[in-house]
Amino acid sequence: MCGIFFSLSTNAAEPNPETKALLIQRGPDSCQTHTVSRQIRTHDGVSAPVTLYLTFLSTVLSLRGDHVFKQPLVDSASQSVLCWNGEAWKIDQERVSGNDTELVFDRLLRAGSGTAQQASENLAEVISSISGPFAFVFYDARHGRVFFSRDCLGRRSLLQGVDNDGSLKICSLCDGSSSTRFQEVGFDGVYMIDLDDYQVSVPGSTEPCRIHTLPWTNTSPTSTGHLRNPIPPMNATVPEEQPPALEIETPFVQDLQLRLLDSLALRIEDIPEPPNYIHGQSAKVAVLFSGGLDCTLLARLAHDVIPLDEPIDLLNVAFENPRVAAAAVAAAVKTKHGAAAVASTEPVSAYEACPDRMTGRSAHAELQMTCPGRPWRFIAIDVPYTETIAHRASVKRLMRPHNTEMDLSIACALYFASRGQGTITHPTSVPISYSTTARVLLSGLGADELFAGYGRHGVAFTRGGFPDLISEIQLDVGRLGQRNLGRDDRVLSHWGRETRFPFLDEDFVAWVLQAPVWQKCGFGLSAPRSETNAERLRGIDNEKMALRLVALRLGLSTVAREKKRAIQFGARTAKMEKGRTKGTDALD
Repeated sequence: MCGIFFSLSTNAAEPNPETKALLIQRGPDSCQTHTVSRQIRTHDGVSAPVTLYLTFLSTVLSLRGDHVFKQPLVDSASQSVLCWNGEAWKIDQERVSGNDTELVFDRLLRAGSGTAQQASENLAEVISSISGPFAFVFYDARHGRVFFSRDCLGRRSLLQGVDNDGSLKICSLCDGSSSTRFQEVGFDGVYMIDLDDYQVSVPGSTEPCRIHTLPWTNTSPTSTGHLRNPIPPMNATVPEEQPPALEIETPFVQDLQLRLLDSLALRIEDIPEPPNYIHGQSAKVAVLFSGGLDCTLLARLAHDVIPLDEPIDLLNVAFENPRVAAAAVAAAVKTKHGAAAVASTEPVSAYEACPDRMTGRSAHAELQMTCPGRPWRFIAIDVPYTETIAHRASVKRLMRPHNTEMDLSIACALYFASRGQGTITHPTSVPISYSTTARVLLSGLGADELFAGYGRHGVAFTRGGFPDLISEIQLDVGRLGQRNLGRDDRVLSHWGRETRFPFLDEDFVAWVLQAPVWQKCGFGLSAPRSETNAERLRGIDNEKMALRLVALRLGLSTVAREKKRAIQFGARTAKMEKGRTKGTDALD
């Protein structure tokens, strides 16, 4: 995980101190700045040439290779520069071992040979060959061009904006307090600025230069300079007759388990030891853990990859919500006929009463039962209301330009969960303070979108059958980068940890999207053919049914039957002060 800042201006603009500090939070292992200048001709042919300054700043969280690879990377021969925030898990379908940044830089430099047009076409080939999440800024000094992009799913944050002086800025975070001048870089292609076309802008202008796009395409392009999109269109086939019921040992369910395990292994094998690591005591991997189906499935599969003596930390967050507490007291008073009766009852922890805390403890117990040799560490992260208020401005700063009540509710939960500070309880001891050493976090994000896990998917099927269900899934997958991933990356990375998404591996996503929709969820299927299968599937919801069957295969019977619950309601970050706010309401 890295932090990126780039500016293109006539006065060598650097990030403001607050932004630089936040970038260092993302990448505490290294921080360097590099500035180059380039003279450009004015378009009137009369005025004197103008000097442009290209400022690059990168911070690094080192998670690949045997030492810290400092950025920005600068080629001494050409003076080309790369700021890379990503994980190239594979290049040309070959697994990358060791550090990926230098390998990507070398390929980009070799792509720059030939004419400017050839260089752009070659760069498109290089980017198309990379499998993994990324955001980058690359300066091709030979041809005077700047390229920047997010991957085709938008799994890493990258924002662009223009400041009051007309300087173009590209950054992992909003630079400054204003969210109005920054927007998320799209994930529909690689963007290119030709410095020879740069127009010296008037201060306050929002368009200092033309930005060209090298788009992703799912078809064989008729012209060069396109990127091959690894994510195919969704299989929109509608069954001609009612599909049969899903069963635990169907080939699709078996294959699903193996493919998810492959995706996970790619992300948790060969993780370097974090600072202050003690073998057998410290964790390299932690799971953002609500106790729901998706995260528990990842934890269970991680058990099959990580050496048995290494702990796996389960980060479970719960919030003190004054509105919920007040409503509970009011209900108790009404039921018990008086405040005295309420005072005499046994107090219940606001945190232990959170839905995600209850499912988390239940899932933790099931993991201990199914994988008894593993040190499973349940980290209870309790967040008092006063602490939520104290950090709220920081959370809002990180999630910009997102600015709704729902954004804040989700971001708060992710912010405190990824901090990784809570308590652990041994069977014979009182809770003790604990901070996870893990720098790699696992998230189940993407499972609901791919496998029809939201309530609205059932509504869509009821409304219009398989065609409407397919359309709803297509909508969800297509907007992941816009709605979730950039915001989540900015918030989760704040504590110097990298979140990895096994459900969003390109090969895995492509395979799931190509499968018929009725193999992924239980809507519209026939009844089980045998009484034995019917009994095994009792209580299994239609949403994400294929994943639920994988959980059953792995012995997670209770987890397989857990209901979908949004994080803001499970952790109780939603509607802390007022009960009538809507998730889409803009923040003050």
